Amino acid sequence: MVLPSATVRDLRGRAAGPAWLGFAEGDIVVVSGLPGGGKSTLIKRAVEQGGIDSQDVRERWERMMPDRLPYAVYRPLVRLAHYGGLARALRSGRSVVVHDCGTQAWVRGLLARAARRRGRALHLLLLDASPAEALSGQAARGRGVSAYAFARHRGAVTRLIRAAESGHLPSGCTSATLLDRAAATRLTRITFRP
Repeated sequence: MVLPSATVRDLRGRAAGPAWLGFAEGDIVVVSGLPGGGKSTLIKRAVEQGGIDSQDVRERWERMMPDRLPYAVYRPLVRLAHYGGLARALRSGRSVVVHDCGTQAWVRGLLARAARRRGRALHLLLLDASPAEALSGQAARGRGVSAYAFARHRGAVTRLIRAAESGHLPSGCTSATLLDRAAATRLTRITFRP
């Protein structure tokens, strides 16, 4: 099911949603939602060649750092490594699936420009998990964010979802797909085809 241009698909609350979503080769897909809402899980499960996920970069750095060193000390290096990896992936011209916290509109702008330069499209997958589901997800992975950070994420993601529901996509996005936890769980493949 290759999505047509300039469309919003709402797969929330459906008894049976699709098991896969298809996009054109070279397109960029951004997965946004609350921390703990299932973005990393979806990317790991559904993207064959892997995605660009800052959580993976953080975990690699955590394995290299002394246990007693707080994450805040080396967070700037993790972010630098993450954005460096993202830049390399974008320069490659290949299809890219990117984990996005939703609070960094400048990242979506960068991705939209990259898609335009290569003559491809930018698509948004919005995971609409409730705050309770997201907090439960954080507890399950043993890592949470501060109440302040969670409130920032919640506001940003809510604005993205409300805009998509009204047909207003972020600048540069060709399509948006809204997924609740059930629809995200059913989604087992994100594919790219010529």
